[in-house]
Amino acid sequence: MTEPATRDRAASAPRPALLTVDDDPAVSRSVARDLRRRYGDEYRVVRAESGEAGMEVLRELKLRGEQAAVLVADHRMPGMSGIEFLEHAMDLYPQARRVLLTAYADTDVAIDAVNVVDLDHYLLKPWDPPEEKLYPVLDAQLEAWVASAPRPVVETKVVGHRWSARSSELREFLARNQVPYRWFTSDGPEGRRLLEAAGLDERAVPVVVTTEGEVLAAPSDAEVAARVGLSVEPAAEFYDLVVVGGGPAGLSAALYGASEGLRTALVERTATGGQAGQSSRIENYLGFPDGVSGSQLTERARRQALKFGAEIVMTRDAVGLEVAGSARAVRFADGSTVGAHTVILASGVAYRELDGPGFAALTGSGVYYGSALTEAPACRDHDVYVVGGANSAGQAAMFLSRTARSVTLVVRGASLASSMSHYLVEQVTTNDRIRVLTRTEVVEAVGDGHLERLVLRDCDTGARQTVDTGWLFVFIGAAPHTGWLEGTLARDEHGFVRAGHDLLVDGHVPASWPLDRPPYHLETSVPGVFAAGDVRAESAKRVASAVGEGAMAVMLVHRYLEQL
Repeated sequence: MTEPATRDRAASAPRPALLTVDDDPAVSRSVARDLRRRYGDEYRVVRAESGEAGMEVLRELKLRGEQAAVLVADHRMPGMSGIEFLEHAMDLYPQARRVLLTAYADTDVAIDAVNVVDLDHYLLKPWDPPEEKLYPVLDAQLEAWVASAPRPVVETKVVGHRWSARSSELREFLARNQVPYRWFTSDGPEGRRLLEAAGLDERAVPVVVTTEGEVLAAPSDAEVAARVGLSVEPAAEFYDLVVVGGGPAGLSAALYGASEGLRTALVERTATGGQAGQSSRIENYLGFPDGVSGSQLTERARRQALKFGAEIVMTRDAVGLEVAGSARAVRFADGSTVGAHTVILASGVAYRELDGPGFAALTGSGVYYGSALTEAPACRDHDVYVVGGANSAGQAAMFLSRTARSVTLVVRGASLASSMSHYLVEQVTTNDRIRVLTRTEVVEAVGDGHLERLVLRDCDTGARQTVDTGWLFVFIGAAPHTGWLEGTLARDEHGFVRAGHDLLVDGHVPASWPLDRPPYHLETSVPGVFAAGDVRAESAKRVASAVGEGAMAVMLVHRYLEQL
């Protein structure tokens, strides 16, 4: 007799379900009894006495993130037959094994069902003794399920106010870091139940409940990261290479550094991907003719960097760069440091914030900066406004137009052509749901607790108009996060880091440069510190160029290290 199949699961994960559906209570109890006797230690046996009740059980399991391993249904049931039940169940649990209970007279029907619902097996009633006629069949089905079923996903829960800026930030943080979570409003029934179970009230939100049941009231990003499995502490004190920033340039640098044998650590403030990671669709990146979302692209890059041994440390805010002989050290906001022979600055840029009445107060409550992916589901059948004229704004407008009633793209310039890729201009201008307002700016946001209206201004005439909307997504400008480098590295008037030829004065190396050789192409005013991607002055501000510069910076790191 073979032992029941088991699978390697986390101790906190609920047991997968074995669901039996039969309208005869006696048969239902008999099936459940035999299943519990054999499989009760590893699987949770659940029974239902109709197809409709069985579907309700599956919906509840799906909502809780639990798994269904085997479905056993009687063929002859009123209302919904066993075949019909198994066919519907495939939509919720396509990988669950499907077994039909049938009488000898219905054998032909059971055989035909193999082609209809991809039936895995059928059992003739009665199956006594179960050791010979039931358990061998179920053992085989469970072994097959274990080999193919995905690992269980136990989701983190977030409870918060719908129009809370911090609640929105937490959801964005989890989503961008690929952490599965479920969102509950604090005034909804499940949200209230979770708060009651935690002994908290609405004043404590946002509240995060981890998969282990730990409750975090109004937590910081670092606290959440540490509890959901993200790395928040460097494993070592010194590396060959430290990369600051986890956008395309930083991920590329970490990947190539680690794959070429450098002890590499990447430190990131919020989430890998940068602005590219927030893009709903990138269609002009080499090798993806059908397009790819920014989150998919950067998540693949993150996994690839980890595969080669790069260390990725999250929620680390760099506040200083220190130079001590040949060593370079990045200082964090908590006072700790991490040292390295070389540093690649790839911290990218952030969207500039709108300056005017109401915008600061309503940020996260209807006014959002680069968070179209997270908030898009709530915009269904609403009128949405997007500010910006570059690719990120166009991609957001296209994405939102799938479900929004209308999308208005507000652009200060005279046309989209000067800042948006040609292919995207064509898509935007031919989309019936998108309206483009050129030579227009948003000057005020109005609302009590959340956005209700916007004030638009005509840049040529100065005329103003007020429009009703609860949604504004902002994708304007590029502000580099480089204030922490003040007094250490040379930057241009906009804060972008100067590197390579941009450091030369009238074609000559400046007197402050300490080495006999000129700076390498991506090398900053401090030898051994390089800049890649959008943070670098005069960069192309495209994903492909950022990836290329990240790889090139590693090549220059090798050249620098050879001379130490």
